[in-house]
Amino acid sequence: MNLHSSQKPHAAHAARVAHGPAHDGVRRAIALFGGTFDPIHAGHIAVAQAAQRRFHLDGVYFIPSSRPPHKSRSELTPFVHRYAMVALACAEHGGFLPSLAEAPMDGATPPFFYTVDTVRRFRREHPDDHVYFIVGADQFLEIPTWKSYETLLDSCDFIIASRPGFRVDALRLVIPPEKLGRAPANDAHKIALRKSVVHLLTTVSSHVSSTEIRDRLEQQKSIHGLVPPRVEEYILGQALYQ
Repeated sequence: MNLHSSQKPHAAHAARVAHGPAHDGVRRAIALFGGTFDPIHAGHIAVAQAAQRRFHLDGVYFIPSSRPPHKSRSELTPFVHRYAMVALACAEHGGFLPSLAEAPMDGATPPFFYTVDTVRRFRREHPDDHVYFIVGADQFLEIPTWKSYETLLDSCDFIIASRPGFRVDALRLVIPPEKLGRAPANDAHKIALRKSVVHLLTTVSSHVSSTEIRDRLEQQKSIHGLVPPRVEEYILGQALYQ
């Protein structure tokens, strides 16, 4: 499948957004938002906007994974489409940046991409920046199954997008006791670790899911309002999920 020429990520632009603005020695606050984004939807955008406001983020890097460990390649829409949709969604919001950090390399079958490696790469490329990682509450509860999760917990702060009624105590249950800070956090919505902080983001409630959007498209139902307008146009123009 070919992208419309006006919607193909330009090589120079892609290289820039993959790594972000050149390092200038100024400490910034940046967040990494990973996922399959199949497709990116209004809930993703709402979470990123809420995090951007609360933590005064200078940049939110949306990182579509070409091959996450929990999904087979056959389950995913080709990376070029998922990246294009992320780029279109980010274009509407200042400070939102599509990233190629987990893109396939030179057309070869990509390796599995693990969060700990992606965070390590960003910290290496942005050594002076305050790095956060945005993740859903249900995903964070599975963090003990992630590669080198104890190293990951030391590597960055976390912004946990929670569902209504979710309690921060549930997050403590999956954090090794030795990782917890000596002093309790002075905020009911955060957990202080020895080398990082886990923040609970409670200001967003979205029931939109990528699965629901794919199902609606298969049933030839409208997805208007569930995805950004330019993403909807792209999906319909490319006849995706049908």
